[in-house]
Formats: sequence, structure tokens, C-alpha cells
Amino acid sequence: MNFDEMINGYSAKTCVMSVERFPDGSYGNIRIAAGNRAHCEDMMNTMHRSFIPNSPYEEYFPENKNFEDFCFRSAFMGQLLHSYVRLPQMGLWLNMFLLPLESDEENIGYCIYSYDVTPNVDLEQRASLSADTSSAVIKTCIKLRGTGDIHKTFNEVIEDIRQICDSDHCCILLLNKEERSCESFCEAIKYGCGMKPLDHYLDEKFVEIASTWDDTLGDSTCIIVKDQHDMEWLRSINPVWHDFLVLAGAKSIVLFPLKHNGCTIGYIWAINFNIENTVKIKETLELTTFFLASEIANYQLMQKLEILSSVDMLTGVKNRNTMNNTVDEIVEGKRKMKYPYAVAFADLNGLKRVNDEEGHIAGDQLLKNAAAILRGVFYDSEVYRAGGDEFMLIADGLDEAAMEARVKQLTDQAANTRNVHFAVGTCIVNEGDDIRSVMHIADERMYADKNEYYKNHPERKYR
Repeated sequence: MNFDEMINGYSAKTCVMSVERFPDGSYGNIRIAAGNRAHCEDMMNTMHRSFIPNSPYEEYFPENKNFEDFCFRSAFMGQLLHSYVRLPQMGLWLNMFLLPLESDEENIGYCIYSYDVTPNVDLEQRASLSADTSSAVIKTCIKLRGTGDIHKTFNEVIEDIRQICDSDHCCILLLNKEERSCESFCEAIKYGCGMKPLDHYLDEKFVEIASTWDDTLGDSTCIIVKDQHDMEWLRSINPVWHDFLVLAGAKSIVLFPLKHNGCTIGYIWAINFNIENTVKIKETLELTTFFLASEIANYQLMQKLEILSSVDMLTGVKNRNTMNNTVDEIVEGKRKMKYPYAVAFADLNGLKRVNDEEGHIAGDQLLKNAAAILRGVFYDSEVYRAGGDEFMLIADGLDEAAMEARVKQLTDQAANTRNVHFAVGTCIVNEGDDIRSVMHIADERMYADKNEYYKNHPERKYR
């Protein structure tokens, strides 16, 4: 077969791929049998060496299991394939077409591979999807944009994706490499498949495994393991993950990273999927992950903003705004409390003196130390910074005796520090009481305790 004559009429970069097939149905060597002028010039410009026909493809193109699978499908299954993907390690976009060729050799198949590489995304190509894929992606976008409960909606979406993949298990895993933590954001499990929820596996060892996935991805946009042959490949490059998957009952897996602004925020995977629909699954997830990552990143940003608006950034306890909102919710009956419960004000004695004599850095550290003691003693309560040196707490379910014991712990722990001294006032809220009136009593008692402290220690008076 005269490949040169066949492809020299193509103006785009084009070559003929040969694929070796073994008796068990798996593939072996994949070579570039021939290349047209545009391809040869591209190899000279990018690889700085001449193209040699029948060379292993990985000598000229990045080694990629997904590309190998496309070549096999086109050469032996007669599939006409198109994909538009990002090459993450190279920062480029690849537009590729594969057309099957007839072969007169029993165990060698051929396909034509035409391609173009650009530095910038082509939005028209990015949106060129089949009707089924477009429908699935649009359905996902509508659900995500119209939700008021993101976790409920994501669980619905992940079940939709599980059904598209016809998989046993599908989930989104969020990974924070800096904090060495991960969490199952949402998941769907096929009834009766026997697979365990992801939370069953989440530990320090799993974080180590998840941290290796970027290296396993390499230049690929995803990892697709379809059969035992692919599993052997995975074992050769990532044996720990391979062993985990086998232990979990995985025979096949497709995994995509969720990227936002160039950073990986997590992964989506489908285990034991329908390998007959591999191309459709890859196409669907390739674009869906873009929207999933965007929504999750927005959700994480809103969480951070909510924390910033509700937490005192110096001490880490909740701020005055949150305290006022909590009190309002209790008064309006939106927050149910366990009666009796306690309210307390704790004022930090001597802060102004420390600021004046040792500087504001020392004063800030004093506030942090005081907050840490409060949070430690009232570990099961909500602690707020009500003002500059004043803290307030609501201790749900604590009666007067229990509250007195906690205040003693607070005093004892403060006594073991160099300069943490609390003035404390408490009051119990019984059913039918107005928490605002009880807060007023606790505040007055705190000021009485403060006056007593400075009466006994006039040298520490802050003004």
C-alpha cells in the first residue's frame, strides 16, 4: 500500500498510524508508518530532527494511552474519530481526526491521523459535540445554575454521570495538597454492585495515592483504564494505586482532573464503566468537568467569603456580626436551644497596658492566647469576639453548676499564663427567658468582676 501517495494530497499535518494487534485482542506497537510534507516539517520544527517512517509514535508524539486507544479503535474497529483536547503539560490545544484504512495484514491495522496544534483554544471546536453529549452537558449546566442546595444538586448530577457511564461507582473527590486532605464531595453507587462509599477509604494513605494522580496523568487530559491490559500498564507506572483499585473491586476506571485557573482542585472518576461507550464517555466528561470545576471553585470561594464575614481573623473565634445574628435567630425561634443554657461575657484585663508597654504585636498575641483558652475550656460552645477585648459565649445545655465548673477551669488555665486575666460574668437562660435580658445581666456581672479585679490589682489598671 502506497501510503505516501495517499496522504501527500492532504494540506494539514497528516500521517498513517500502524497498530499491532495481539491474539488476545490487545494492542502492541503503534508506529508512524508514513507522513506527508506538513507532518515532516512539523517534526523538524518541533523535534529538530527528520522524520523516519515506521518509527514508534512516542519518538515524535507524547506517549498517551488515550491516543493509543483512539488509534486502535480507528484501525481495528473502523471508527471515524475526532477529538479536541488540551495538552496540559505543553499549554497547547490539539485538534485531531482519525480515519480507518483497510489493511491486508491480519494483525496490523492502519488509520490516517490528521492533526493541528495551536496555543489558544478554538471555542467553536470546543463546542462541536454530538447531540447526545451536548444534551448531557446542557442538562448538567441547567441543574447547577438553578440550584439552591449545591450538595443535593451535585449528588443528582453525579448520578446522571454514573448512568451515562453505566458505571458501578462515580464520585467527585476534592483534594487539598497543601493541607494534605481530601473529601468526597458527591458520589453515586449502583445498587447491588457491592462497592463501598469513598469515605470508607479516606485516610492519610489515600491522600498519598491521590497526590500521585497528576504524575500518572502526565501529558494526558484523563486516565482511561478499560481492561486487564490497561490495568497491567497502570501497575507498571503506579503500583500503589493499582493495588488500591483492585482491592476496591475496580476492573476499569476513567479519571479526569477538575481544574480551575490552572490548579487542580479535585478529580471525578467512574469505576467499572461501559467500555463500549468509552469515546462518548470521554467526550462528555471532557467538557462537563469544565463546568463542574467552575461551580465547585465558586462554591469554595463563597465558603471562604462566608468564613471571612463570620470569623474574627485575629483570634479565629466568631465575630460580633455572627454573634448578633445568632442572638436574633434564638429570639425569632429559628435556632432551637437545649434548656437550660448559659451565656457568659469574658473580658480580657490589662490589654491596654500590654499594648502601651509591649506594643500591639504583644497585645494581639494576648488576644490570641485568651481566645485559645476560651475555645479549649468551652470546646462544645460557640465563642464570639464581641469587641476589642471582650468575648461572649453561648454554652448550650450547661446549667449553673456545670457553668461554674467551666469558669473555674478558665480561671485555673489563665493563672498558668504570664498575662491572661479574665473578668467573667455568667447567667443561665431558662425556658421562657429572653436571651437579651440574660445577656445584659451577664454583662453587668462581668463588669462587677472586672472592677473587683482592679480593686485588688490597681497596678494593672488599664486606664
